[in-house]
Amino acid sequence: MRRWFVVLAAALAGFVVPAAASQEKPLREPDVIFVPTPQEVVERMLELADVRPGEVVYDLGCGDGRIPVTASKKYGVRSWGFDINPVRVKESLENVERNHVQHLVTIKLQDIFELDLSKADVITLYLLPQLNVKLIPQLDKLKPGSRIVSHDFNMEGVRPKREVTMTPPGGREHRIYLWVTPLEKERRN
Repeated sequence: MRRWFVVLAAALAGFVVPAAASQEKPLREPDVIFVPTPQEVVERMLELADVRPGEVVYDLGCGDGRIPVTASKKYGVRSWGFDINPVRVKESLENVERNHVQHLVTIKLQDIFELDLSKADVITLYLLPQLNVKLIPQLDKLKPGSRIVSHDFNMEGVRPKREVTMTPPGGREHRIYLWVTPLEKERRN
C-alpha cells in the first residue's frame, strides 16, 4: 500500500509542477501586446455580429475577457476566451467571476493558431492584420453563416460584408470589420 501511495504521489507531483509552471509564463511569446477594446466598441462588435440565443462566441486573444463576459451577460450565450498569456487568462477568469457568468463563459490558456474553431458561430478578433490572415485556414473551416468581427484590423485578401466606423465619447475612431462564412476571397489579377 505504501509503495502505491509513493508512486501515486510522485505521479501527481510530476503532473502538478508543470501545470503550475505554465501559469508563470506564456506558452510562447504573444504576437501582440494587450490593448483593451473600449466597452462601447465591444458592444458594437457583438451587435454587428448579430449574436443570437443558442450561439457560441469565441474571442481569440481574449485579454481581460471583456468580450466573452459581455456576450454572455447581454445575449445569454456560451462564450469562450482564448489567450496565450497566463496573466491575461487570470484577469479573464477574475472578470468572469466578478460578473457571475461562470456558467456561460470558459477561458482557456491556449495558442489560438492551434484551435479548432468549428463549434463557434461568432469569432471576435483584435489582432494585427497579418495575424488575421494567418487565421484564414482555420476560419475557412467554420460552418456557413458564421460571423467574424475584427476591431480595427482587416483581413487582406478577404472582402468584408460590412465595415463600421465609430468614435466612443472621449475616444479615438475605431473601425469594425464583419465577415460571414464562407469567406469571400478577393480576386488577384
